[in-house]
Amino acid sequence: MATCCRLLLQCDWQVALRETDGKAWVALQDLSDSAAKPTLRGQLINRGMSATGLPYVEGSNGFSVKNVSKDSLHVCYNDEASNRFAPSEINFQSIAAAFTSIHDKKKSVICLDVTNGGLGVSSSSDGTMKVWQTDTGEVRRDLVEHVGDVYTCRFFPSGIVVLSGGADLRLKVWSVETGKCAATFIGHRGAVLDTAIVERGRNIVSCSRDGSAKLWDCSQQMCLDTFEGMAGSVNGISVGVTENSLDLGQPDKPPGEKEVLTEGKMLLMACESNSFLSYGLQSRKKIFHYECSDAVNCCTFLSENTAVCGTQNGKLSIIDLRNYNVPLKEFKTSNSAIESLYPHRGGFFTSAHDGSCHYVNNQYDSYLSLTGPDCDPVYRVVCNNNYIFTACRDGHIRKYRLNIP
Repeated sequence: MATCCRLLLQCDWQVALRETDGKAWVALQDLSDSAAKPTLRGQLINRGMSATGLPYVEGSNGFSVKNVSKDSLHVCYNDEASNRFAPSEINFQSIAAAFTSIHDKKKSVICLDVTNGGLGVSSSSDGTMKVWQTDTGEVRRDLVEHVGDVYTCRFFPSGIVVLSGGADLRLKVWSVETGKCAATFIGHRGAVLDTAIVERGRNIVSCSRDGSAKLWDCSQQMCLDTFEGMAGSVNGISVGVTENSLDLGQPDKPPGEKEVLTEGKMLLMACESNSFLSYGLQSRKKIFHYECSDAVNCCTFLSENTAVCGTQNGKLSIIDLRNYNVPLKEFKTSNSAIESLYPHRGGFFTSAHDGSCHYVNNQYDSYLSLTGPDCDPVYRVVCNNNYIFTACRDGHIRKYRLNIP
């Protein structure tokens, strides 16, 4: 695995550096698996304000600021007198808004999703699930029928229907317009942890702590088939279209009329048993089994021939689906468990249990760090055309401007 380090910055830096002589701590942490170097620490200090109201920031101990804006700070480290760390830099971005009253502040926001049409849906450890406006955080609907925690919620492509699953072993489909549950799917023997939607949503896929993934027909709430035999929980799944040259296998029997547009699609599974698996969605045949160093928490497609998975020990593995035996790259943006992955422009967002949240670009370099949480786990990160949203253990849903070129 490639060795790397990461820059860290005080979570409320935009407040701390607002006044002249205001200070914020900055640090460089070694993420090596063994013989890690001690964390290097320094300070950023406000040395005055420009005519536009932005601070002049000075760094210490090899740290400097390359650029500053209203909501971002580009921090660099380069100490030519020391060879302890290689030069590093990253752009830190502060929040544009924090929605603190959508859910109970004493509970965790477990999952969320947003649309380009101005709606968000989120679930909390208090068992609630709510639909809200992404511009103001105003709650529009309470989706009430699950018993216990709701671990996953997402919009169908229409943006007006929600799919959810949780501790009650059930999947549910909801109308955003009415707030009513339109369908319930029963069949898992353990909590439902994640879902994926096939094309427009006539078929969906779910995964569970019972060690299986299921393909469903939405119109009849009927299980069409089960992928099983995985040891332990299937923590996350993703469905994607793959390159034509990839052999996804042939089904043993023709798909039924209730199975729609599954041809040419691959199902990825992130498994508690340290396994990252893929199957042909229509053929039900296993395509590959990549063994990771710890439990795999989440996975997603990056393109027609690449995917990424994140593990409990913080490793990110980029896999070429055409040659999966050796990863394209393995690295860390955190030493903490990877909680979620979200693809964007050939790269991806990743959030971790230590509260860190990064964007990794299409060259697989960490490019952006979202600040705000004070070491509270960020359980989910998603984005729409204009903003990034995160779900955090502290009960906050944070909103950031999407400034990725």
